[in-house]
Amino acid sequence: MISYARQPQEDQSEASLPPVEEHIAPAPRVSVQAFCETVETAAAVQSAGEDRRLGKAHLKIQMGGMAAAVEAYRSAPTPNVIVLESDGRNDLLGGLDHLATVCDAGTRVVVIGRINDVTLYRELVRRGVSDYVLAPVGAIDVVRSICNLFSAPEAKAVGRIIAVVGAKGGVGASTISHNVAWAIARDLAMDAVVADLDLAFGTAGLDYNQDPPQGIADAVFSPDRVDTAFIDRLLSKCTDHLSLLAAPATLDRVYDFGADAFDSVFDTLRSTMPCIVLDVPHQWSGWTKRALIGADDILIVAAPDLANLRNTKNLFDLLKAARPNDRPPLYCLNQVGVPKRPEIAAAEFAKAIESQPVVSIPFEPQIFGSAANNGQMIAEISANHKSIEMFLQIAQRLTGRSETKKQKSSLLSPLIDKLRGK
Repeated sequence: MISYARQPQEDQSEASLPPVEEHIAPAPRVSVQAFCETVETAAAVQSAGEDRRLGKAHLKIQMGGMAAAVEAYRSAPTPNVIVLESDGRNDLLGGLDHLATVCDAGTRVVVIGRINDVTLYRELVRRGVSDYVLAPVGAIDVVRSICNLFSAPEAKAVGRIIAVVGAKGGVGASTISHNVAWAIARDLAMDAVVADLDLAFGTAGLDYNQDPPQGIADAVFSPDRVDTAFIDRLLSKCTDHLSLLAAPATLDRVYDFGADAFDSVFDTLRSTMPCIVLDVPHQWSGWTKRALIGADDILIVAAPDLANLRNTKNLFDLLKAARPNDRPPLYCLNQVGVPKRPEIAAAEFAKAIESQPVVSIPFEPQIFGSAANNGQMIAEISANHKSIEMFLQIAQRLTGRSETKKQKSSLLSPLIDKLRGK
């Protein structure tokens, strides 16, 4: 029997694109070698290798299928994952038996085939094959199969990263991100953490009325110390479900980072938190671009003027090209209706972007200013304010979750409510 790490998958009847809300956790740093028989499959695997979720994997593609794989590993060690394309049943099973004689323990095998038969599938599982994918395959099918090898089926789904960025400075992206995170934690009952990435001028600590002695800077400047326990010590608890990884907001050092500076922080947060909201500053550098492209979902906050329209369009185009297997970014309009300010109508904005805004949040300086100065969320200032419902809509769209169900009311509820009101 082949000594692959066994993770049997359900029989697959078709290769199709995933639903919009499907969450595929990124693969770790692994080596993947694919042996293809058709140029179509090779192209799909190549495209999968460019997906953000396989960004840490080292992928190599060869033609020749099973025969090439057996020959290649006679004198070379096997990688973490082998992807094999095969057309026939007998050749496939016989080839796997030959491969078992040269395959290292712990290697996982994904087979791409054209026979949709449960008996064959059971034979593959019996031989230790990790997954069987029915051809023809698309890039997302390959991504899903490889990534799922490293996600335990029984484990709690964790690690959805949401990045919020302003199309222009001063549009209120931080305020939106903090209030949306509050809605995710309070209304959707998800454990969430806000990571303030604006180390010099971040406002998350002020908005949540927190002044922790440590924060994200301690992790970024000590990457060798980053692990779950270290990150837990840096988190500041805001509510039962919401934590903060605060920015120092000091100018005693220069915050110049390489493109991968935050990778270890994000990886650790993914392993412990169901939802991570990144408050991304309005700047364009290697690490901000990497954070946006690597996020599971993205929200762009824009004001209704020409510069914001141009910048939103540019961000949309770049992110859609860099993330072909993900849904497009979402965007919302903020500070709509500033007195005496000419504005671009939401319909015109949507026409240029070719996408509708999630919500359009009106300009209300009184309540937003009070919340900022008091270190509170809008929901804490005014429980029935209309923007609260908008934050919840954004939270639901970004997480793919509905509001937690409330207890069903009985026929006597109206009468009881009236008695309570007296």
